[in-house]
Amino acid sequence: MLIEILKAIFFGIVEGITEWLPISSTGHLILVQEFIQLKQDSQFIEMFNIVIQLGAILAVMTIYFKRLNPFQPGKSPREVRLTWQLWAKVVIACVPSILIALPFDSWFEKHFNYMVPIALALVIYGVAFIWIEQRNKNVEPRVTTLAKLPYKTALLIGCFQVLSIVPGTSRSGATILGAIILGTSRTVAADFTFFLAIPTMFGYSGLKAVKYFLDGNSLTMEQVFILLAASLTAYLVSLVAIRFLTDYVKKNDFTVFGYYRIILGAILLIYSFLTFIF
Repeated sequence: MLIEILKAIFFGIVEGITEWLPISSTGHLILVQEFIQLKQDSQFIEMFNIVIQLGAILAVMTIYFKRLNPFQPGKSPREVRLTWQLWAKVVIACVPSILIALPFDSWFEKHFNYMVPIALALVIYGVAFIWIEQRNKNVEPRVTTLAKLPYKTALLIGCFQVLSIVPGTSRSGATILGAIILGTSRTVAADFTFFLAIPTMFGYSGLKAVKYFLDGNSLTMEQVFILLAASLTAYLVSLVAIRFLTDYVKKNDFTVFGYYRIILGAILLIYSFLTFIF
């Protein structure tokens, strides 16, 4: 059991880092699972990969609790109004995922949750990040604060989030890229991505857990500890990863993540080819 807990902690570290950086948590978890495998059934592992995201989400809520809480003591009427407006924008941005991504999620997971499609998604969006950053090099963003983010733009960012239904895309990568294309600053893009993740990932993880139990599965005590260890680790690591990204985007662009995605995608493609040959 100790070995399984240690594996779960490692998965939590990977989740905590890659969930927020635009480099695809799915791609990294797939790669890690090629070499470090939990000795659990496939249904549990499928659920595990999604539910441990709850730990990462709790980190966002911890860091931004005062900012996201409209009932926070000391907030002025204007600050309360802006907080409610922010939540309204987040809810609007969730609509495309509810209408489009949710109905087709299982189909995409069944047909694309493999190393080669994930590797291709990593490379394609890596190239997109580099190209967009080069294109925007001398372009001033139109939206520099969340208060100035139009509701229409929030909805369109939500449409970009739908693209993350393809494994390897990265939910944060799709929304950040979309926000930048739509004219937001990198800081606004990152912040809105964090906030949009709260209802999106809570809902997705919750549905995954409910489906797991409705299918007649149950958790052993060992599996409970595995989930808790991974989720707690993801929470703690996410606290660091989120603060790192928010500080990073104040002075840097996302080009380095584009190159990282291309390199990782190439490694996965080469590994897949060698596995197929040998």
